Amino acid sequence: MSFERIAIIGLGLLGGSVGLAVQEFLPGAHTTGFDADPATRARAAARGLVAQVCESAADAVRNADLVVLCVPVGAMESAAQEIATHLPAGVVVSDVGSSKQSVADALIKALPGVAIIPAHPVAGTERSGPDAGFASLFRQRWCIITPPDRADPAQVAALSAFWEALGAKVEIMDARHHDMVLAVTSHLPHLIAYTIVGTASDLEGVTEGEVIKYSAGGFRDFTRIAASDPTMWRDVFIANKDAVLNMLQRFTEDLTALQRAIRVGDGDQLFEHFERTRAIRRSIIEEGQDDARPDFGRGDHSG
Repeated sequence: MSFERIAIIGLGLLGGSVGLAVQEFLPGAHTTGFDADPATRARAAARGLVAQVCESAADAVRNADLVVLCVPVGAMESAAQEIATHLPAGVVVSDVGSSKQSVADALIKALPGVAIIPAHPVAGTERSGPDAGFASLFRQRWCIITPPDRADPAQVAALSAFWEALGAKVEIMDARHHDMVLAVTSHLPHLIAYTIVGTASDLEGVTEGEVIKYSAGGFRDFTRIAASDPTMWRDVFIANKDAVLNMLQRFTEDLTALQRAIRVGDGDQLFEHFERTRAIRRSIIEEGQDDARPDFGRGDHSG
């Protein structure tokens, strides 16, 4: 099976990018879309993010064989409830949220009897809104699909093929395992970035703007991450709180060990730690998940 009528609910960075990617890489498919914000709908129509921007979620999903929910994870259940009585028979409902167990629970609760196959394209930028999307966002990025135990293998295969057509590399994973992995690779780094930039903001008044004026490259990288959509990340931390708190405890213990090494002047421990983490960076570049250029190649919308 394959999907020919795709409805996208939420037309920001991810929803808009899905719409543009489908039109570019799956030209035979028809896309409809809806966003709760009238201004976003108007801008989505102007940019052509989907073939048809609808005035209600019900209209967007009425004839769909695949619905992709691209709303913050905290809004997944209400978005699903809005479309529940308008879904056609045989439709597959998926999403793009970065917390998977909580999303699966919410969607199964709101849509009993509907085929739910959650997914998470591990791609994005610090930008948000209908002007942020671009068709190549998912190229050579991972999309993790977390099907429930009783998911139809043909539907899982069709969703995998859908994301592969958009350029992604697909991995099938247990939802709880996904949440633990993403807690350390994505959620904790964002929490740290928000914290560091917030600390600098508190100091900024004391130093009369010097924190901002003399920001070095490391701080600038943190501000890029901390510029991400606050609504989305608020919801992520609440939805995946157990895994985030687990990883935050591990991080705190490691940070304490580094504090001690600095305090006692243990240069060997510091060097060994930095050398090991440097190797991780090289592995990420070799895996094709980032760029070795000084600007990480982000000037060309590579994310």
